[in-house]
Amino acid sequence: MKALIVSGIWPPDVGGPASHAPELAAFLTERGHSVEVVTTASARPAPRPYPVFRVRRSVPPGARHAAVAALVARRARHADVVYATSMLRRAALGAAAARRPLVVKVTTDEAFERARRMGLFDGSLDDFQDAPGDARVRALRWSRTAALRRARHAFFPSSFLRELALGWGLAPERTSVIPNPAPVLPDFEPREALRARFRMTGPTLVLAGRLTAQKAVPVALGAVSRVPAVSLLVVGEGPDRAALEHECAERGVSARVRFLGGRSRDEVLRLFHAADAALLSSAWENFPHTVVEALAAGTPVIATAVGGVPEVVRDGGNGLLVPAGDPAALADAIERYLGDEGLRSRLRAAAVASVAEYAPERLFTRIEDVLREAVRR
Repeated sequence: MKALIVSGIWPPDVGGPASHAPELAAFLTERGHSVEVVTTASARPAPRPYPVFRVRRSVPPGARHAAVAALVARRARHADVVYATSMLRRAALGAAAARRPLVVKVTTDEAFERARRMGLFDGSLDDFQDAPGDARVRALRWSRTAALRRARHAFFPSSFLRELALGWGLAPERTSVIPNPAPVLPDFEPREALRARFRMTGPTLVLAGRLTAQKAVPVALGAVSRVPAVSLLVVGEGPDRAALEHECAERGVSARVRFLGGRSRDEVLRLFHAADAALLSSAWENFPHTVVEALAAGTPVIATAVGGVPEVVRDGGNGLLVPAGDPAALADAIERYLGDEGLRSRLRAAAVASVAEYAPERLFTRIEDVLREAVRR
């Protein structure tokens, strides 16, 4: 089988598709399949055992989108199937032009994401589903659904997002839930050595992800400002970084909050392993990779109960859950966790086992089977 994988981000970018796409590419290559990748990147991606084709991010948005669709169409002519984990509309156009079957992994409502970026909507993912919207919002929804209907099969990382998508009019029999896989762990140094390496002194939380409105990092900063003993390490880049650093100064927490920028996935896993807990303050989510990564690294998660997060983080089982947008509730959860040694030990002991069912080989084999079926049809 020859597969073309389409992903809007690629290492060293941080984010779910930047982890999922190369891991799936490596799995398929090891299984004897031929793989190519289409992505967008500012710099030439590092060499891989398979070709990675990019469209430069410096290209203006409209022209960049057209260039991606055209590149997908060109490369898809050499493939049996196209698998897209983002840039779904462009992948659908390219696959249709090349007359190749399309399988997608839907990680968010792209119409919602674009409506927010365009300033057409400022609410949550849930609110967007029933909001009427103007003609531009209706066009975004139509193009999203048209692209997904082009797919032979659509995977969703959470039941939460699949249920939303069924409301868009997708056929249930062409959809299924497949969680984000747990990462392959590096050989961890002793935890105290890692804490010294990352200059962790005292209780330390790690928040990782792209610094955008979705992650609601100001909520995390508001919680940290209420818990004087705790420090926070923020991993990732994004358009909100400068504003967040300014907010830290205004809140007087700059000495306790460090922005580490983008890090490799192994480095993120080491940070999680060394931390006392992972923190997720998101306003909306589907099924964030970082939650699975933290638990796989043996670290409990303190998170907002949004989207598919409660499907993996069980309150009082492997982490703590609080309502979204409430810094005081998040601060209370942090204080409760740090102040109760028995709770910390119990949650940490349960972390790794709680994501054992997300073994990569099992989940990637399921994707491989669907790709083969799409080719046969």
